Amino acid sequence: MKRNYYIVALIMLTFFVISFITNIFGPLTPDLIKGFNLSLTLAALFPFAFFAAYGVMSIPSGILIEKYNEKKMMLAAFIVASIGSLLLAIFPNYLVALPSLFIIGGGFAMLQVIINPLLRTAGGEEHYAFNSVLAQLIFGAASFISPRVYTYMVETLNSRGHNSLSFLRPVVPDTLPWISLYWLFALICLLMILIILFSRFPKVELTEEERAGPLRTHVMLFKKRVVILFFLGIVFYVGTEQGTANWISQFLFSYHHYDTAVGDNVVSNFWGAMTAGGVLGLFLLKVMDSRKVLIIFTILAITSLSVALFGPGKIALIAFPAVGFFASVMYPIIFSLALNSVREHHGSFSGILCTGIIGGAIVPLIIGWLGDHVGLRSGMLFLYLTMGYILTIGFWAKPIITNKTIKLFEKKEMV
Repeated sequence: MKRNYYIVALIMLTFFVISFITNIFGPLTPDLIKGFNLSLTLAALFPFAFFAAYGVMSIPSGILIEKYNEKKMMLAAFIVASIGSLLLAIFPNYLVALPSLFIIGGGFAMLQVIINPLLRTAGGEEHYAFNSVLAQLIFGAASFISPRVYTYMVETLNSRGHNSLSFLRPVVPDTLPWISLYWLFALICLLMILIILFSRFPKVELTEEERAGPLRTHVMLFKKRVVILFFLGIVFYVGTEQGTANWISQFLFSYHHYDTAVGDNVVSNFWGAMTAGGVLGLFLLKVMDSRKVLIIFTILAITSLSVALFGPGKIALIAFPAVGFFASVMYPIIFSLALNSVREHHGSFSGILCTGIIGGAIVPLIIGWLGDHVGLRSGMLFLYLTMGYILTIGFWAKPIITNKTIKLFEKKEMV
């Protein structure tokens, strides 16, 4: 198939929006705990509700793509996400928050299933690892911006007098200024609906391998050991990412008494460092086997986490973002290794892998539960298990197609 760079650009924009809305739970956690008077476990139910939707919606979304085209599915996904955002914005309470976040997560699960196989097809199989890291770079950039927008909106709404966000005060509770974010998220989703609606979509024909098959195809794939192993890889990666980012601000408050503004800044830096790591990853994936990059970066991420958890406060402010820097290549490498390790049914496999994003629901909840019983620092030790598994992938993965690299030093034959 001829490479379609319009589709690649649209996918990158979609990744930006998904990240901007998804990765706000870390900065929100301390305010959620105070605003709703929650335990760590109850606070962890917010990301749980969001990411649980991936476990429910990913495979059905893959099957629906067979019936409806990409444009209709992307429109439906953003309509669903906008409804979820408006639900929480209009009815700002804990019991409404959980189903509304599940609805938003359901919309994003649909998007993930659509855009991942499209990126592999539109950008080229041999460039998939590179394009995936580029998407992760954009993902990290949006996550870097999101907490700063959150801080600006909360501080502006809390300030007295007329300002740029005064028009939101009638619809945002004084005690829950962070609800203003969900009005913004609804607006972003509506803008994406308009962009997609008025965009002219080129016809993208997925090969039989890229298409999501019926349910029996998913069941058949789940019987393969390699599918289960890579599925767990996605579970543990998203769990690592969210389990770190979601608890940074609360950890810094609990153990080093930094206020939420400092915590929000560190969470933003975590995602910003992930962007920087993505830039380095783009280069390394052009000169090194992706499995070697995964091994090196995972070891350095484990080291950084250890320093963050057990070092002094000033060091933790640097070490937590360092975890993000070295985690930057994990998701795209695991995903590309997975799809390049099977010969067929990549669409169905993509749906299974996206189901693994449920790790973002499970791991933060486990950490929160452990934090309520043995302390948050001890709870975050669970991340050693998740990153340890990711490290093993670099040793046992045997892809059929390896990432295309440039030989820096190549011997030339004499004529």
